[in-house]
Amino acid sequence: MGRRALGKIKPDLDLSSHFVESIDDLSTPINGEALFGREAPLEVEIGSGKGMFLTDAAGQTPDHNFLGIEVSKKYSRYAAAQLKKHDLPNARMIHGDGLRLFREFIPDDSLTAVHVYFPDPWWKRSHRKRRVMNEAFVRDIQRVLIPGCKLHFWTDVKEYFDVTLKLLAAVTTLEGPHDVVLEELGDQSPWRTHYDRRMKLNDHPVYRAEYVCP
Repeated sequence: MGRRALGKIKPDLDLSSHFVESIDDLSTPINGEALFGREAPLEVEIGSGKGMFLTDAAGQTPDHNFLGIEVSKKYSRYAAAQLKKHDLPNARMIHGDGLRLFREFIPDDSLTAVHVYFPDPWWKRSHRKRRVMNEAFVRDIQRVLIPGCKLHFWTDVKEYFDVTLKLLAAVTTLEGPHDVVLEELGDQSPWRTHYDRRMKLNDHPVYRAEYVCP
Protein backbone atom coordinates (compact mmCIF):
# COMPACT_ATOMS: atom_id res chain seq x y z
CA MET A 1 0.00 0.00 0.00
CA GLY A 2 1.81 3.10 -1.26
CA ARG A 3 1.94 6.54 0.27
CA ARG A 4 -0.57 9.18 -0.73
CA ALA A 5 0.49 12.52 -2.17
CA LEU A 6 1.63 15.15 0.30
CA GLY A 7 -0.02 18.49 0.80
CA LYS A 8 1.89 21.53 -0.40
CA ILE A 9 4.26 23.42 1.86
CA LYS A 10 4.83 27.11 1.26
CA PRO A 11 8.36 27.42 -0.14
CA ASP A 12 9.11 30.41 2.10
CA LEU A 13 7.86 28.72 5.29
CA ASP A 14 10.48 29.06 8.03
CA LEU A 15 10.96 25.57 9.48
CA SER A 16 14.22 26.32 11.30
CA SER A 17 12.65 25.84 14.73
CA HIS A 18 11.36 22.34 13.87
CA PHE A 19 13.58 20.94 11.13
CA VAL A 20 17.19 19.75 10.97
CA GLU A 21 18.04 19.75 7.25
CA SER A 22 20.81 17.17 7.60
CA ILE A 23 21.86 14.70 10.24
CA ASP A 24 25.36 16.13 9.84
CA ASP A 25 24.11 19.37 11.42
CA LEU A 26 23.67 17.61 14.76
CA SER A 27 26.18 17.74 17.55
CA THR A 28 27.74 14.49 18.77
CA PRO A 29 26.27 13.37 21.08
CA ILE A 30 22.82 14.94 20.64
CA ASN A 31 22.38 18.04 22.77
CA GLY A 32 18.82 18.38 24.10
CA GLU A 33 19.42 21.91 25.28
CA ALA A 34 20.56 22.98 21.81
CA LEU A 35 17.71 21.23 19.99
CA PHE A 36 14.81 22.06 22.28
CA GLY A 37 16.02 24.87 24.52
CA ARG A 38 15.61 22.61 27.54
CA GLU A 39 16.53 19.24 28.98
CA ALA A 40 13.60 16.79 29.26
CA PRO A 41 12.92 13.06 28.77
CA LEU A 42 13.59 12.29 25.11
CA GLU A 43 11.64 9.95 22.82
CA VAL A 44 12.77 9.12 19.28
CA GLU A 45 10.70 7.88 16.34
CA ILE A 46 12.53 6.33 13.41
CA GLY A 47 10.72 6.68 10.07
CA SER A 48 8.26 9.44 10.94
CA GLY A 49 6.54 9.68 7.54
CA LYS A 50 4.02 12.52 7.58
CA GLY A 51 4.53 13.11 11.28
CA MET A 52 1.12 12.15 12.71
CA PHE A 53 2.56 10.26 15.68
CA LEU A 54 5.15 12.91 16.42
CA THR A 55 2.58 15.72 16.28
CA ASP A 56 0.03 13.96 18.48
CA ALA A 57 2.58 12.66 20.98
CA ALA A 58 4.31 16.02 21.40
CA GLY A 59 0.97 17.74 21.88
CA GLN A 60 -0.27 15.26 24.45
CA THR A 61 3.00 14.91 26.35
CA PRO A 62 4.42 18.44 26.62
CA ASP A 63 6.84 17.51 29.40
CA HIS A 64 8.78 15.22 27.01
CA ASN A 65 10.92 16.10 24.00
CA PHE A 66 10.28 14.23 20.75
CA LEU A 67 12.71 13.69 17.90
CA GLY A 68 11.71 12.16 14.58
CA ILE A 69 13.94 11.12 11.71
CA GLU A 70 12.91 10.35 8.14
CA VAL A 71 15.14 9.38 5.20
CA SER A 72 12.85 11.10 2.67
CA LYS A 73 13.51 14.85 2.64
CA LYS A 74 10.07 15.80 1.34
CA TYR A 75 8.38 13.75 4.06
CA SER A 76 10.65 15.04 6.79
CA ARG A 77 9.95 18.64 5.70
CA TYR A 78 6.22 17.93 5.62
CA ALA A 79 6.33 16.46 9.13
CA ALA A 80 8.29 19.49 10.34
CA ALA A 81 5.65 21.75 8.82
CA GLN A 82 2.99 19.92 10.82
CA LEU A 83 4.98 20.48 14.01
CA LYS A 84 5.24 24.18 13.21
CA LYS A 85 1.54 24.40 12.31
CA HIS A 86 0.63 22.99 15.74
CA ASP A 87 3.22 25.17 17.49
CA LEU A 88 5.03 22.29 19.22
CA PRO A 89 8.32 23.52 20.71
CA ASN A 90 9.05 20.06 22.15
CA ALA A 91 9.36 18.26 18.79
CA ARG A 92 11.90 18.29 15.96
CA MET A 93 12.30 16.45 12.65
CA ILE A 94 15.61 15.38 11.16
CA HIS A 95 16.26 14.47 7.55
CA GLY A 96 18.61 11.51 7.46
CA ASP A 97 19.35 7.86 8.21
CA GLY A 98 17.77 6.70 11.44
CA LEU A 99 20.23 3.84 11.91
CA ARG A 100 23.11 6.29 11.70
CA LEU A 101 21.37 8.56 14.21
CA PHE A 102 21.35 5.77 16.78
CA ARG A 103 24.81 4.48 15.89
CA GLU A 104 26.66 7.82 15.97
CA PHE A 105 24.66 10.45 17.84
CA ILE A 106 22.62 8.95 20.67
CA PRO A 107 24.52 8.16 23.89
CA ASP A 108 23.96 5.22 26.22
CA ASP A 109 21.01 5.32 28.64
CA SER A 110 19.51 8.50 27.21
CA LEU A 111 16.08 7.73 25.72
CA THR A 112 12.72 7.33 27.44
CA ALA A 113 11.21 5.55 24.42
CA VAL A 114 12.01 4.33 20.92
CA HIS A 115 9.17 4.18 18.38
CA VAL A 116 9.29 2.12 15.18
CA TYR A 117 5.98 2.08 13.30
CA PHE A 118 5.45 0.31 9.96
CA PRO A 119 9.05 0.24 8.67
CA ASP A 120 9.53 -0.69 5.02
CA PRO A 121 9.29 -4.50 4.76
CA TRP A 122 11.82 -4.97 1.91
CA TRP A 123 9.94 -7.98 0.61
CA LYS A 124 12.67 -9.59 -1.54
CA ARG A 125 14.99 -11.89 0.36
CA SER A 126 18.03 -10.21 -1.20
CA HIS A 127 16.83 -6.83 0.10
CA ARG A 128 16.06 -7.83 3.69
CA LYS A 129 19.47 -6.63 4.83
CA ARG A 130 18.05 -3.12 4.37
CA ARG A 131 15.41 -3.64 7.05
CA VAL A 132 15.52 -1.20 9.95
CA MET A 133 15.03 -3.90 12.56
CA ASN A 134 18.39 -5.57 12.12
CA GLU A 135 20.83 -6.92 14.69
CA ALA A 136 22.98 -3.78 14.98
CA PHE A 137 19.96 -1.52 15.42
CA VAL A 138 18.19 -3.59 18.06
CA ARG A 139 21.44 -3.71 20.02
CA ASP A 140 21.57 0.07 19.77
CA ILE A 141 17.98 0.29 21.02
CA GLN A 142 18.91 -1.55 24.20
CA ARG A 143 22.08 0.54 24.57
CA VAL A 144 20.29 3.90 24.40
CA LEU A 145 17.16 3.08 26.44
CA ILE A 146 17.08 4.10 30.09
CA PRO A 147 16.25 1.07 32.32
CA GLY A 148 12.49 0.79 32.70
CA CYS A 149 11.84 2.56 29.39
CA LYS A 150 10.25 1.17 26.25
CA LEU A 151 10.52 0.09 22.64
CA HIS A 152 7.30 0.24 20.61
CA PHE A 153 7.27 -1.78 17.37
CA TRP A 154 4.33 -2.08 14.94
CA THR A 155 4.11 -3.63 11.48
CA ASP A 156 1.44 -4.98 9.16
CA VAL A 157 3.79 -7.72 7.91
CA LYS A 158 3.47 -10.88 10.00
CA GLU A 159 6.76 -12.37 8.76
CA TYR A 160 8.64 -9.18 9.66
CA PHE A 161 6.98 -9.14 13.08
CA ASP A 162 7.90 -12.77 13.84
CA VAL A 163 11.49 -12.40 12.64
CA THR A 164 11.96 -9.21 14.67
CA LEU A 165 10.63 -10.75 17.87
CA LYS A 166 13.02 -13.69 17.44
CA LEU A 167 15.87 -11.26 16.83
CA LEU A 168 15.05 -9.23 19.94
CA ALA A 169 14.97 -12.40 22.02
CA ALA A 170 18.28 -13.59 20.59
CA VAL A 171 20.45 -10.47 20.88
CA THR A 172 18.90 -8.30 23.63
CA THR A 173 17.62 -8.69 27.17
CA LEU A 174 14.64 -6.42 26.55
CA GLU A 175 11.59 -7.73 28.38
CA GLY A 176 8.66 -8.65 26.16
CA PRO A 177 6.88 -8.81 23.90
CA HIS A 178 4.04 -7.21 25.82
CA ASP A 179 0.70 -6.86 24.08
CA VAL A 180 -0.67 -3.44 23.16
CA VAL A 181 -4.31 -3.13 24.22
CA LEU A 182 -5.94 -1.01 21.51
CA GLU A 183 -9.05 -0.22 23.55
CA GLU A 184 -6.84 1.72 25.94
CA LEU A 185 -5.36 3.86 23.18
CA GLY A 186 -8.51 5.59 21.97
CA ASP A 187 -9.16 7.38 18.68
CA GLN A 188 -6.97 10.35 19.65
CA SER A 189 -4.03 8.30 20.90
CA PRO A 190 -0.53 9.56 20.11
CA TRP A 191 0.31 6.04 18.98
CA ARG A 192 -1.56 6.50 15.71
CA THR A 193 0.15 7.01 12.34
CA HIS A 194 -1.39 7.71 8.95
CA TYR A 195 -0.53 4.17 7.89
CA ASP A 196 -2.08 2.65 10.99
CA ARG A 197 -5.28 4.57 10.34
CA ARG A 198 -5.39 3.26 6.79
CA MET A 199 -4.90 -0.31 8.01
CA LYS A 200 -7.81 0.09 10.40
CA LEU A 201 -10.11 1.60 7.78
CA ASN A 202 -9.34 -1.26 5.38
CA ASP A 203 -9.63 -3.98 8.05
CA HIS A 204 -6.01 -5.08 7.62
CA PRO A 205 -4.26 -6.74 10.58
CA VAL A 206 -1.54 -4.90 12.45
CA TYR A 207 0.98 -6.65 14.72
CA ARG A 208 2.05 -4.64 17.76
CA ALA A 209 4.57 -5.28 20.51
CA GLU A 210 6.07 -3.37 23.41
CA TYR A 211 9.36 -4.13 25.15
CA VAL A 212 10.83 -2.78 28.38
CA CYS A 213 14.52 -2.21 29.02
CA PRO A 214 15.55 -4.05 32.21
